[in-house]
Order: sequence, then structure tokens, then C-alpha cells
Amino acid sequence: MKNSSSNDGFLPLDTGRSLPMTLLRAREAVMERFRPVLFSHNITEQQWRVLRVLAEVDAMEASQLAVRACVLAPSLTRIIKTLEAAELITSSKDKDDGRRTLLAIAKKGHELIAQVSPECCEHYAKIEAAFGHDEMERLLDTLDELQKLLKNCR
Repeated sequence: MKNSSSNDGFLPLDTGRSLPMTLLRAREAVMERFRPVLFSHNITEQQWRVLRVLAEVDAMEASQLAVRACVLAPSLTRIIKTLEAAELITSSKDKDDGRRTLLAIAKKGHELIAQVSPECCEHYAKIEAAFGHDEMERLLDTLDELQKLLKNCR
């Protein structure tokens, strides 16, 4: 058995100060406020992310959507089928390139966002009030900066 005080230079001694573990715990702490809202509207976190991203654009290819919504491609295929069946999104062939399929949010998807968003905004406002507006802005800026840095140093 390895001595718990030794460090091989790779694993931090304290998972409480591990970046991946801390990010996961923070995500869970945030999402436990939003999951009941999404559940009450019969929508998953991944489906919500897909709808939110599509609401920001006219249309988008699935590969771009997967990246922007942080959803793995195989999962996205299933999510697309579910959201299309519920008439929350639509798919169509690109007019300029018939090989490309474009996804867009449907009227019913916009209506769902309009219905769910006020509840989510209430939770977000509570989190921001507890954490502080300036701290929230700094955290978001820092996390954006970390993403950009890591993307550029692969």
C-alpha cells in the first residue's frame, strides 16, 4: 500500500484541491438547483443545453451543436430524435450543400424555453446574490480564460 503522504508528481494529495474534482463538485452544486426545474418540465440537462444553444442561432450542424452544447455525438443523435419527436426542434437539408443537415429550434422549443427560463433565472439570481455579482463575473471570466488557454496548448 502506498504511503498516503507520498506524491508521485502526478496525483494531488488532496482531492479537495484537485481542479477536475473541484469543477465537478461545483457543477453538481449548481445543477442540483436546476435539475428539479428541468425534471418538472420533462426535459434532461442535455436536452436543455441543446435547446438553449439552438435558440441562439438560426440553424446549426449537429457537429457544431455537439461542441457548443457539450454533448457527445452519439448522445446528440439520440437527443435529436427525442427533441424532433416532441416537435421541439427541426432538421432540414442545407440549401447550399444538400449533404449537410441543419438543426433549428421549433416554435414549440421556443415556447418551452420561455416557460422554463423564468424558473431557471430565479435560481441563477439566488446563486449570484449569494456569491456576489462581481465574483460571478470574475469566475466566469476566469473559467473562459482557462478554456481558451487549454484549447491553445494541446
